[in-house]
Amino acid sequence: MSAEAQRFAVFGHPIAHSVSPEIHAAFAKQLGIRLEYTTIDAAPADFEAAVRRFFAEGGVGANVTLPHKHAAFALANEHSEAALRTGVANTLTRLPGGGIAAHNTDGGGFVRDITERHRFDLRGHDALLLGAGGAAKAVAWALMDAGVQSLTIVNRTPERADEIADAIGEPARCHTRYWDGLEGECFDLVVNATSIGVTGGTFDLPMSIVQDHSTAYDLCYGAAAAGFKGWAVAAGVRPDWFRDGLGMLVEQAADAFERWHGQRPDTDPVYRELRKRY
Repeated sequence: MSAEAQRFAVFGHPIAHSVSPEIHAAFAKQLGIRLEYTTIDAAPADFEAAVRRFFAEGGVGANVTLPHKHAAFALANEHSEAALRTGVANTLTRLPGGGIAAHNTDGGGFVRDITERHRFDLRGHDALLLGAGGAAKAVAWALMDAGVQSLTIVNRTPERADEIADAIGEPARCHTRYWDGLEGECFDLVVNATSIGVTGGTFDLPMSIVQDHSTAYDLCYGAAAAGFKGWAVAAGVRPDWFRDGLGMLVEQAADAFERWHGQRPDTDPVYRELRKRY
C-alpha cells in the first residue's frame, strides 16, 4: 500500500471471521479509492485504548461490532442522531480536531435491505423483534420510523426490552411481551436480533406467531442464521420468505463508506458476490 491509502478498520472480539474488509475493498475498487481496511481484535478491557491508538496513528474511520457497540458510543465526543437514539455506535470517524464522532448505520442498513432489496413494505405491518442488544435497539427505531403498525419486543431479560420501548415512548404502537407470553399472537414480520444462532440455544417460541404470509428475518447470516430459519420454516414461514442479514451487513457498510468517502457505492454486485458463499 502506498502512503496515499487511508487507513480503516473493524473492531470486534472475535473478529477474524469478518467480511467487512472484503466489502470495503470491493466498494473502493468500484469508485477508484485507495484504502487499507483491516480487522483489529480487541478484548473489552482493551477496546478504548486500541481505538484511540488506531486514530492517533492516522486511522480515518472504524466499524465496530460485537461486543463493543456500547463502548464505541461512550468513547465518542460527538454523536449522530441515530447513535444518540440507540445509545450504541457501529461507525467511528476521526474529527479534524482529534476527537471521535459516533454514528449507527445498523437501522438504516436493515430497512434498506428489507424494503429495497427484498421488496417488503413495512408500513402497516405488525412486527415482532426478538432480542434487545445493540443491533436490536437500532432495528427497533428503524422499524418505527419505517411505519410499522405495531412493534412487539421480547427478550430473555425483559427489563432490557422495556428499556427500548420506554426510550421509543410510543406505547400504543411499541410494547413488550414476556418471551413465554406470545401465545395467541400472530405477526407479519419476525426479526431475530438475539445471539442464539451464534452462542447456541433453541427458539422455544409458539409456532402460532407466524403464518404462511409471514416474513422472518435474521440479523445474522450463513451458518449463524440456520437455527432461526429452521424454526421459522417449521412454524409455517415459506422458505423463500426467510431473509438473513447478509444484505443488511452490506447496506450498513455502504452507509459507513459514504460517510467516510462522500460517495455511495453500488451494493448489489457486492451482495451478489457474497451470496454465492453464504
